[in-house]
Amino acid sequence: MEFKIDTKEKILVIQPQISLLDANLADAFVKEVSAQPGLEGRNLILDMALVSNVDDAGVQAILTVYNQQYDSSLSCALTGLNNDLLGKIKAADENVVNLAPTMLEAIDLVMMEDLERELLGEDE
Repeated sequence: MEFKIDTKEKILVIQPQISLLDANLADAFVKEVSAQPGLEGRNLILDMALVSNVDDAGVQAILTVYNQQYDSSLSCALTGLNNDLLGKIKAADENVVNLAPTMLEAIDLVMMEDLERELLGEDE
């Protein structure tokens, strides 16, 4: 699976270069995104602009990656979602709140969460 990757100081932006994320690709998507060498210690933005079609397994793969970031005390945002994918994500997990219409908003979301973690960490 091919990805376009943009590494920033505290963020890794990953854009899958696929139009269909289905059961055949779901496991590979999770494994390959999770294994990206630049991801460790960075927040993640998944730019799904090229993904026009997903099935239930594809939605679960996206949610798995999203939740893995939070399990690692890091942030994740989804951007570039078409209306169909946005609806499927919301229906599958109402706790997914970092759904940004633009890349700039996605960056703002993860950076605000990062700052919040830093501030809360200093108070402990």
